[in-house]
Amino acid sequence: MTQDAERALSELAAKGVRIPPQPQVLVRLQQAIAGDDYSIKQLADIIATDPGLTAMLFKVARAPVFGGARRIDSVEQVLMVIGVKQSYNLVQAASLSVALSDAARQAFEHFWQRSQEVAQLAALIAADRVSVCNIFPDQAYMAGIFHECGVPVLMLRFPDYCDKLNLKDACCWPNLSDEDAHFQLDHSSVGYLVARHWKLPDFICQAILYHHELPDQETGTVRTLVAILQLAIHYYHRMSRVADPVWDTLGQEVLAELGISADMADEYYETIIDRFHG
Repeated sequence: MTQDAERALSELAAKGVRIPPQPQVLVRLQQAIAGDDYSIKQLADIIATDPGLTAMLFKVARAPVFGGARRIDSVEQVLMVIGVKQSYNLVQAASLSVALSDAARQAFEHFWQRSQEVAQLAALIAADRVSVCNIFPDQAYMAGIFHECGVPVLMLRFPDYCDKLNLKDACCWPNLSDEDAHFQLDHSSVGYLVARHWKLPDFICQAILYHHELPDQETGTVRTLVAILQLAIHYYHRMSRVADPVWDTLGQEVLAELGISADMADEYYETIIDRFHG
């Protein structure tokens, strides 16, 4: 981690913001995977010690993006369907719920559901545009799962965070200006530091930092991944039939970055949503 990131973490700590430690299940998975001689059964046995994580992974494995129609009866099958790397990423994301208060639990459920659906949409877009964008579905899925990982961290720090920002609905999510006005922090910056602390790939960390814009200063992989996230978030809003004000500003630029012509935009939306629903 760079000195700037370490300094930012120190400043967050001074404000009482705690970056969640990696829980024991995650540490054990890390150690097993790092050994490079693990078996699927060994990893499944570790995950199975946490019923909440097990249930979450079963739910994800049944999603259309992972071929949800198939029958899945064991954690080992889940690992084979999702993949070891992707399962590990999901366990990381779920670990952000540690120590949430009951008051924040409902908002976190909305957060988790939204993140999963955005991740699935991002993976489908990446799979379709991979020859144009060179972003792979598993990379897009990881970015989607983590793109707002700063939100539950701020929920932990500020008991009134959900009420102040009206997060009781899955489509009501904080904008950076409101967060800064109330708490002098924003979830993009905090999420970036969480991702760095947990050693996610650098371009994923950068995409988390910039996911509310399409950064001119970040070219190539980061800019393209942010565009995929923006399109996935927009499709989430369209599915939910709510306005997406960011799209009015960035939409045409996002489509151009992904090589999608404006006159094909509606047809492309229908294609991705059909795949999303299986």
